[in-house]
Amino acid sequence: MAVKLMIADDHSMIREGLKQLLELEGEFEVIEEAKDGEECIEKLKKIIPDVLLLDINLPKKNGLQVLEEIRKEKKNYKILILTVHNEVEYLMKAVEAGTNGYLLKDSESSELKKAINHIVNGQDYIQPTLIPALNAKMIEKDSDAVMLESLTKREIEVLKLLTVGMYNKEVAEKLSISERTVKNHVSNIFKKINVTDRTQAAVFAIRNGLVTI
Repeated sequence: MAVKLMIADDHSMIREGLKQLLELEGEFEVIEEAKDGEECIEKLKKIIPDVLLLDINLPKKNGLQVLEEIRKEKKNYKILILTVHNEVEYLMKAVEAGTNGYLLKDSESSELKKAINHIVNGQDYIQPTLIPALNAKMIEKDSDAVMLESLTKREIEVLKLLTVGMYNKEVAEKLSISERTVKNHVSNIFKKINVTDRTQAAVFAIRNGLVTI
């Protein structure tokens, strides 16, 4: 029995090319297509594919938003992100949102079929060349979580204000504390999150969602 697929991609030529490629030997059947995120969500209310091939760069709702919405609704569709994005940040977001696989569009057709079959059989599949970067990112995230937990409530407040560009005197006035106390907090923050200057501290804060830019 052929594996039933849905393709969500905003380029009709890519959808048609994937359909022809995957249906060539009868192993797979493309039962539906979508050209944007909203259409993808609507069509998934009417069909149940074995695997959804999902591009990240979709109009209206991007692929990561579609993925998050599907998981929020506790749908059990298996999802393979098929994208041009090889940056580990996109991969990390997709993994955190609950994707079953992540593959680059320049992969060989044999690897695409392999990824789909892995996912159908209950196994996750990540582009092999991206795994080292993903592992490093996950280790970094675990380390960040430990450091973040070590900060006191007041230190987090100070870190947030540093990140938006406030000087020690401004932070002191904002929090109604002495400038000396602020300096002590800053010193403790630097030690706890293992940074040496305000720029590095700001990067840490932004990376961990303390401040949005």
